[in-house]
Amino acid sequence: MKFMKLGSKPDALQADGNSIRYVSSELATDVTVTVGDVTFHLHKFPLLSKSNQLQKLVSKANEESSDDIYLDDFPGGPKAFEICAKFCYGMTVTLNAYNVVAARCAAEYLEMTEDVDRGNLVLKIEVFLNSSIFRCWKDSIIVLQTSKSLLPWSEDLKIIGRCIDSIASKTSVDPAYITWSYTYNRKLAEPDKIVEDKMTFLEKIESVPKDWWVEDICELDIDLYKRVMVAVKSKGRMDGLVIGEALKTYALRWIPDSVDTLVSGANASRTKSVVETIVCLLPYDNGIGCSCSFLLKLLRVAVLVSANESSTKELMKSISFKLHEACVKDLLIPARSPQTTKYDVHLVQGLLNQYMNDKKGSRGMEVVEEKHGEDEYILARRSSLNVGKLVDGYLGEIAHDPDLGLSSFVDLSQSIPGFARPDHDGLYRAIDIYLKEHPELTKAERKKLCGLMDVRKLTADASMHAAQNEFLPLRVVVQVLFFDQVRSSISFQSLGHSSTYDPSSSPMNRDEGCKKTMEDSCQPLNNQMSHLRIKDEELHKNGKLGKKNGKNSKSGLQLLPSRSRRIFDKLWSVRKVLGEHRSSDTSGSSSSPTSLGHGDTKSCSLSLRHQRHSIS
Repeated sequence: MKFMKLGSKPDALQADGNSIRYVSSELATDVTVTVGDVTFHLHKFPLLSKSNQLQKLVSKANEESSDDIYLDDFPGGPKAFEICAKFCYGMTVTLNAYNVVAARCAAEYLEMTEDVDRGNLVLKIEVFLNSSIFRCWKDSIIVLQTSKSLLPWSEDLKIIGRCIDSIASKTSVDPAYITWSYTYNRKLAEPDKIVEDKMTFLEKIESVPKDWWVEDICELDIDLYKRVMVAVKSKGRMDGLVIGEALKTYALRWIPDSVDTLVSGANASRTKSVVETIVCLLPYDNGIGCSCSFLLKLLRVAVLVSANESSTKELMKSISFKLHEACVKDLLIPARSPQTTKYDVHLVQGLLNQYMNDKKGSRGMEVVEEKHGEDEYILARRSSLNVGKLVDGYLGEIAHDPDLGLSSFVDLSQSIPGFARPDHDGLYRAIDIYLKEHPELTKAERKKLCGLMDVRKLTADASMHAAQNEFLPLRVVVQVLFFDQVRSSISFQSLGHSSTYDPSSSPMNRDEGCKKTMEDSCQPLNNQMSHLRIKDEELHKNGKLGKKNGKNSKSGLQLLPSRSRRIFDKLWSVRKVLGEHRSSDTSGSSSSPTSLGHGDTKSCSLSLRHQRHSIS
């Protein structure tokens, strides 16, 4: 820390208790100056020779036949006046970063300028500030901190502005010229100093990162911090990532972790100011400078402390650019009154809407490879897939909330395009949880909920679980069993016709084959069931492979619960009926499941008729 000594005489200013100061001298004091709650007994001559303001005050007191002077609004208080008084007497005074601002403001108040005496206090302090304080990183920060309590004097004297400019200029200094001992908060240990002396130029660059300064300015009040960051950004030499790291560090320093502490009285007001300031300081780089996790945590705090609407919208806009990097935990933002749900679903819905609008505005949902390039196309698709997984995971968490309305669940699940959800396992899990937590749903509501899911996009494990799920509507279970059989038949067909590896036998292509089969479902359902019967007969003729797969099929069937097994048996019986009528049916009658006879198969025919309509 830099310092400057003024005067050479010994300190003769004595204290008598906490409220009396006097000069130990053979001459009696002839003036009394009261500053705050402290009274100074001094001599007129040394004071008047340095201060134009004291000359005026003493002259006025003489007119009133008084020796008392009162300085109630004196900047810096008794300590600052004591520095000025000692300087007038020529006593030794030490100025440093902690008291120089108070001394400068006090000297300005007392008009201790060059017009009164050469080499007066104002000039000496200005020389000290410009030659030492503003050239030192640590001292500039300390001076800026002490300036807060001396407003408006420190502002009018441009001390704050000069400190801010000094700090902002030093943040862009080449890290090669920075050592950890240079910073304010981080101290360099002795072993580190020894190693540092032996460092090469390249090693020194690597040892000190570009964000070396972010922790040092975290002690500043939010108003001063904002002005420093604005100055740093205005220089145009600071990377957005470093700006983001600085904002994150300040938020971690001043935003409480506890929700109760966060929303309590004074903390809520201060935190609100911190959040709104950080939002306005976010780098304009589509959110690149800050992680999505940090932005979502900031949004969570903004909701809790009721930050202004413009800050919340700006924050949501920044988050939407990086929503594909988010995790489910960060989206679980508690709802505020008057919402009745546990989590703020409407806020997440707004984030998704903003994300989709950004996608449409930037390149459209249908990305053209030739126009935007293959790499951009892949990145766009990948981000959409990540958002799809995020939405399904979030649905699975909020589905536990008994107060979550069906419309909110449906709207949220439909917020993303179909290609962002290549499989529906996550969506099925969320639907399953919602059905269990909301047993009061009507039949129509259950149908609407399950209509969100495409059973063709369920994996084998999810299909097996769905087939045994007692909470799913009967119609959905039938669909699951049917498409599972179609998928199995395609798989068995590919295995039976080729002993060598066939690319079409991969899981992805098997699903595509299943999808193609369903797209050709203009063929009647009885043809599909007959096809299963034929494939089943071929399967039993395939030797060991057929026996092995047949055993697995039976064991899989035995795993089904009673309701699903009955449905499967009905499908099997209808398949046999279809086989018996196949030779006698005309082409017109075979094109519709209504050509089946009534009686024992009436209920099955009706069920399958509905099934076919739901498929097509």
